Order: sequence, then structure tokens, then C-alpha cells
Amino acid sequence: MTYADVPIDRDSINPAYKPRGWMQYALCVAAVYHLAWGALAIMMPATMLGWLGTDGDGLAITLWQYIGLLVGLFGIGCGIASRNPTGHWLLLAIGLMGKIFTATGFALAFSTGAVPMAIGWTVLTNDLIWIVPLALILWESAHTAHAVDSAHSEPEADDPMDDLRTNTGKSLNELADANPQMIVFLRHAGCTFCRQTLADISLQRALIEATGCRLLFVHLGPEDAQATEVFRRYDVDDVPRISDPSCRLYRQFGLELGGFSQLFGLRVWLRGLIYGVVNGHGIGAIQGNSFQMPGVYLYHCGMILDGIRHELASDRTNYVDFARQIEQSPPAVSA
Repeated sequence: MTYADVPIDRDSINPAYKPRGWMQYALCVAAVYHLAWGALAIMMPATMLGWLGTDGDGLAITLWQYIGLLVGLFGIGCGIASRNPTGHWLLLAIGLMGKIFTATGFALAFSTGAVPMAIGWTVLTNDLIWIVPLALILWESAHTAHAVDSAHSEPEADDPMDDLRTNTGKSLNELADANPQMIVFLRHAGCTFCRQTLADISLQRALIEATGCRLLFVHLGPEDAQATEVFRRYDVDDVPRISDPSCRLYRQFGLELGGFSQLFGLRVWLRGLIYGVVNGHGIGAIQGNSFQMPGVYLYHCGMILDGIRHELASDRTNYVDFARQIEQSPPAVSA
């Protein structure tokens, strides 16, 4: 996605992340279903086993009642979690693991003839149909956890273009008023895609700067020895950089948190293997918001002249061609 001569909208604030409405309804339905099923299993075990075509003896009835108790407890957990689906993620994670293990256990037992196929209907209605909604809620919980206490969920009170400082002590606007800046928004320092970006820029740096652009990195980790070492490894440690752990500049330039396919899709995994193993960049510890998407922008005198939001965390950019956009843009006017 590209932008040309777009002034920064300082009033554009992302609303606080909230659970989607369907999640609360789904958990309420799950609570009612599991409580009702558990109650029937405890009070009418022989009848339920008869519906499944199984003649239950004393041990089977007792085991069925224990299963009903566990199912009912999960129903209570769903009722509690329905009030705040993303906040009670641990309850749902335990429930999801239980349903996956139950379905797997049934498949193994059925393959050996230990249980009849009729039990599969119970596994279907009690376990399989709930795996997808639970997984979606847990993903949303992870998404929300990476948004809280950052610019993605809190209104921006200050101007990060003037407030945040580079490792050399200058603000973004000070640099951009003097020269057009190619702002490269990186992911966390341990990301193999971040390292591939640094390698690409190191190779193309002379041609980029020949266009009149100056480079500026924005990264998510603290400005410490580890961050310095990563930039030194790719011979770009002399390029000014801004540490932005709260994602203030990312949010200001419209870079949001990534979705599942953007962060963990098949193409991302394949490129990760190529960049990390074949290209030798490896992967390090996460420092910062691992859900944050990267991008690159041309910025001058308070104006975005052009920009690219990466569609996938693994996307690569031809930085030389992008820098040449500065030669095709009209003079920037301060916002």
C-alpha cells in the first residue's frame, strides 16, 4: 500500500481493544450447553449411555458421571470467561487443551477398537465444534495483550515526532526539516526479517543516500548493548535510530498489529526458513511487541511523501527504487 503527499493525522487514535460481541455470545452458549450436558450425565448416566447404544455397567456409569462433572466445570469456566473473554484466556486455554486431548484420545481409542463409534457423537458435540471458537478467542486475547499499555490502545497525548529522540539526541522532525528521511520501521531485534532488512539496507545504503535521502531506523527494543550489537553486525550502527517500545511512531504512521496470516502464514514461515537458515540471519530473543508490523516511509518537513505498509511480516522492499520517489515528489510543505 502506498501513500503520496499525505499529511499525518495526529487526531487519528485507535480505539481500545475490546472483545468482539460474538465471543461473549459463544461463551454463554457454551456455558449453557456444557452445564446442561454435565447435569444430565451426572443425574441420568444410564439413560445417556443407552442413547449411545452402550449398556453401561457400574464402572461405566461412574466414569460417565465423572465426565459429566468435568464437562460441567468447563461450563462454569465459560460462564466466568463470557464476562471478559480476552481477560480470562487461561481458563479458555485449559479448556481448549482438554478438548484437543479428548478428541485425540478418542481417535486413538477408536483405532484400537476400545470404544464404539457412537461415542464419537459426544466427542463431536462436546469437543470438536468448540475448538475453533476457543482458538479464535485465544488469538484475540494474544492480540489484545500486545496492544495494551501501548499507543495501539491508549490515545497519544504528545507528538512522538518531536517527543521521541534518536540515539544521537535529535527528534524526527529536526532531522526531517533538514533532509528527507527514509524511516525504516523494524520489528523486534530478534526477528530474522528485521535482520534481513538491515542486511538489504547495508548493501543498498550508498545508492539510497545518493538520492538525497537520509536513513533513520525505528525499533521496538530498548536502546542497549544488544540493540547496538545487532545494528553493528550489519554495519549500520552509525545510522540514527529511535527506540519506540510503546509503538507511538508506528501508530502515528498507521502501522498496526499484524493478523495471524501476516505473522504466521505459510509464506512467512517459508521465508523465515530462507532468511534465517539459507541467508544465515538466524533468530534471536524477542525484544518488544512481536505482533507489530513493519513498514518504510519517506518523510520531510512534517509530510509523508510516500510509504509502504508491509502486508506480511516477511515482506522485502527495494529501498533504492523507493528512495528515488523523493526525486518524483513535489517539495514538501510543513503540516
